[in-house]
Amino acid sequence: MATADAPGYAKTHPRRVTVVLSVIGYALVIGAFEGLIPIFPDLSKETVLLFSDAIAVVNTLALTSILAGVAFIKRGEVRKHRAAMLTAFTLICLFLVLYLWKVGGGFEKSIVIEEGMFLGQYAGTVEIAYLLMLAIHIFLSVVAVPVVLYAVILGLTHTPAELRETSHAKYGRIAVASWTVSLFLGVVTYLMLNHVYTWVPR
Repeated sequence: MATADAPGYAKTHPRRVTVVLSVIGYALVIGAFEGLIPIFPDLSKETVLLFSDAIAVVNTLALTSILAGVAFIKRGEVRKHRAAMLTAFTLICLFLVLYLWKVGGGFEKSIVIEEGMFLGQYAGTVEIAYLLMLAIHIFLSVVAVPVVLYAVILGLTHTPAELRETSHAKYGRIAVASWTVSLFLGVVTYLMLNHVYTWVPR
């Protein structure tokens, strides 16, 4: 009975459901980083590299889905918009699993910029730019969680007509802006770390 009532509860209490899911998400991330959740099998160096590439592909596909979803809703194609945004959300969930597994079972990387590499003579400046982009990416990823969840919960529990009476569009715009910038910077920093410069395990 509780399962049958869950969609109704989410519809009438979307903020509460958003808070609960956000807290669970944050707890999983912190637990993985601090080694408090020993559920991730150890990964070899080669698998960590494979995960890094897979995460970049997933993020690129998610960014593409978001941009498609924006284009669809601007043309009034609600069903296509919904499909694109749910695809993006699913891809972000996949990203989270891969990322937590990479961190919990493998390692993180620190960028290394040496003389002779692209803009190597400005290594200090390039590293600051990289770290700034990475910080913005992480910050937006963190703050976007409840906004994205709230927009998705409203979208899943309301009809298109009902959504016009909610703040779905408002929160959706905020979610799209933060999500898009975060994903874009994530892909840029991935390229810099893995294909333009080099790295050492951290």
